[in-house]
Amino acid sequence: MSAKTESKKELPEIRPGDTIKVIYGIKEKEKTKSQSFEGVLIKESGVGKSKTITVRKISYGIGVEKIFPLNSPFLLSIEVIKRAKTRRA
Repeated sequence: MSAKTESKKELPEIRPGDTIKVIYGIKEKEKTKSQSFEGVLIKESGVGKSKTITVRKISYGIGVEKIFPLNSPFLLSIEVIKRAKTRRA
């Protein structure tokens, strides 16, 4: 399969520190339902097809981090909720 025949998802420009909402599909038996995960983007890693993002949120007082591969067919969309003004120490 060549790179030209693959479908490209239109993803917004995101940077670490942004609050984002990731909507992804979960397959349960024959059905596929969508689920969202909202949190702060803390890390981008990889290049090209192996690019991933790490999103962190606090759920009931416990920190939860999820790693999403951007090339996954289960990733449906990414929405930017709030842009962050990041700085270095």
